Amino acid sequence: MLSAVTVPTVPHEGQKPGTSGLRKKVKVFLQENYTENFIQSIIDALGKDVVGSTLVVGGDGRYLVKEVVDLIIKISAANGVSRLLVGQNGILSTPAVSCIIRKYKTLGGIVLTASHNPGGIDNDFGIKYNCSNGGPAPDQTTNEIYKLTTAIKEYKIVPELKCAIDKIGVQNFTVEGKPFVVEVIDSVRDYVDYMKEIFDFPLIKRLIQGSEQRKPFNVLIDSMNGVTGPYVQRVFVEELGASEKNVRRVVPLEDFGGAHPDPNLTYAADLVNAVKSGDYDFGAAFDGDGDRNMIIGRGAFFVTPSDSLAVLANNLHHIPYFQRTGVRGFARSMPTAAAVDRVAAAKGQEMFEVPTGWKYFGNLMDAGRLSLCGEESFGTGSDHVREKDGLWAALAWLSVLAATGKSVEDILKSHWAEFGRNYFTRYDYEECASDPCNEMMQVLEKRITEPGFVGSAHDSADKTYVVKLADNFSYMDPIDQSVSMKQGLRIIFEDGSRIVMRLSGTGSSGATVRLYIDSYEAKNVVGDAQVMLRPLIDVALQLSQLPQYTGRDAPTVIT
Repeated sequence: MLSAVTVPTVPHEGQKPGTSGLRKKVKVFLQENYTENFIQSIIDALGKDVVGSTLVVGGDGRYLVKEVVDLIIKISAANGVSRLLVGQNGILSTPAVSCIIRKYKTLGGIVLTASHNPGGIDNDFGIKYNCSNGGPAPDQTTNEIYKLTTAIKEYKIVPELKCAIDKIGVQNFTVEGKPFVVEVIDSVRDYVDYMKEIFDFPLIKRLIQGSEQRKPFNVLIDSMNGVTGPYVQRVFVEELGASEKNVRRVVPLEDFGGAHPDPNLTYAADLVNAVKSGDYDFGAAFDGDGDRNMIIGRGAFFVTPSDSLAVLANNLHHIPYFQRTGVRGFARSMPTAAAVDRVAAAKGQEMFEVPTGWKYFGNLMDAGRLSLCGEESFGTGSDHVREKDGLWAALAWLSVLAATGKSVEDILKSHWAEFGRNYFTRYDYEECASDPCNEMMQVLEKRITEPGFVGSAHDSADKTYVVKLADNFSYMDPIDQSVSMKQGLRIIFEDGSRIVMRLSGTGSSGATVRLYIDSYEAKNVVGDAQVMLRPLIDVALQLSQLPQYTGRDAPTVIT
């Protein structure tokens, strides 16, 4: 029989979870009792429900995942958890965690990821808790976790418990006279089985392999050495009949091969260049933990996440899952361009605008009012789980392509012809000094809320923008009436154009400033986005004084 011990500890500052958990540098998590304190605080926040419960545990394979899985096993055992479902070698994509929580009706899950942030000993690590609906913990839970971290005095652990996680199977232990079970599960099986229920795999397979009537549809799928590698291998090679040449970087690495596992035009440039120079009809990339996606067509024709959401909203009838369940509303994060709003209006669907953070979609889904949602930060998903889901998005696109027989570019151009186009760009200024950025946001908020700003005109090139609305976005959840304040500064002009500015909560150090620019055109729909948006970008930089506050002449990443 194994015994639990109680270890005295003291609080660490700054353990406040952001929009997707606690993210810090690896060396911060390696401080004495830092990780133990946070795990114990998660368990304590669950209250009496934790005793006798089942939890899911897994992560994106980055540096420190295996060691922290070991800690979670030992601390869970000491705190009365009855059973853990652990991904083999600690590997579970974020959407797979959500899938498994929901399938097996567990109390929740602990996800070890810093998402799209770099990995390795000198980079980032993260821990977040997903609740029983499979989605990220709501504000009230993360606030309680943080409160507990500020006052923690001890944690419980079973130091002698040794549990291998490299082989699939059930391991039984006795802790303080009570049974404790760790089931190491196939990281991929439950998720892939679910995808086969959602999509018509034979139809997608015929698209990829070709037929007498149609040449093979050549895909290139890039896992960026993140967690989706085993899932991509199982889905595309084993299930859909693609060749090994159709997938790349499918081995999860602790440092993601030294790459930045963020699927955008900057960090997935290898994929973009390969599709641009090769004979490929479709390309997709996924981030470190598998919840983000980038979609490109032949010649590396880029699909913005805002357009991707709108196109899928207009084509859900091609996907078997929605043929069975029907469609119940669309939603987007506030900074995301309003392209999907136009689809919702045309189809008579409810449309929701929520703060950034996937947890805000969960209540709407659980209430049966939301089927499809997305964020401009390369996140797309549906009510099949309660996380954004990169691989799901790629399969959804391939379903539409298979059903329509069109190319990615043709689908976009016909969509714009029908609905018009929301030109959109995002400028990211990463790892800026925090104090000047906070001052910039305070000064800008004061300026845009002063009397007279609404109605003011701002000129750039040959365009004039007149302010219709300016505020710091707040949101009241229509299901539980909870209120989220100060979710981003937005300036909306009379022609529907928008400027949005936020400080991101997904970085591990410094401040990341995000500037979003969105402008609608009904007729001129095939222009270059950066050219079309240049006048509004100049207005945004002038109003915010962003270059002066950040000391940057250009953003780190342009989307």
